[in-house]
Amino acid sequence: SPTGSLHLGNYLGAIRQWVDFQNTGKFAGVEEDEEDMDENVEVVNENLFCVVDLHAITMPHDPKELSESTLASAALYIAAGIDPTRSRVFVQSHVPAHSELAWLLNCATPMNWLERMIQFKDKAKKQGTDKVGVGLFTYPVLMAADILLYQADRVPVGEDQRQHLELARDITRRFNDMYCKGNP
Repeated sequence: SPTGSLHLGNYLGAIRQWVDFQNTGKFAGVEEDEEDMDENVEVVNENLFCVVDLHAITMPHDPKELSESTLASAALYIAAGIDPTRSRVFVQSHVPAHSELAWLLNCATPMNWLERMIQFKDKAKKQGTDKVGVGLFTYPVLMAADILLYQADRVPVGEDQRQHLELARDITRRFNDMYCKGNP
């Protein structure tokens, strides 16, 4: 879940890998091509860890609990080993550019691309389409904005988010084709 009660699965599946990456600059199980590495160039990783409270509001929630769980999630990141002197930990809704860029990307994203998203289909089927808000439908566009805003070149997501990551790539290409001719 985007915020709320982090559990052992979050730690084992994601946070532990984030801490390792912060400390080593490498993701576990990912091989880097040594041929492409220039030994005279120092690679500096800028680590950004965002508590995604805007994603959390796509589902029914209690505003007070969300506020508390957002801060608790940030505290748990730090308790689990994310070092605020080496990485930035921040709350998504505190950076208006996330929702601003998401709006611009929403305007360029075809509806049929979002209609193919499996997570939306599954959740809408379980809850009923009359109970699911449009925020859940456009959730992947907000995720694309989160990635693009920081020009991230490594995005550690679970397998369940792979389709959204691929959509982020497609949205980026479409946006560039539509608006950035000659100015990539």
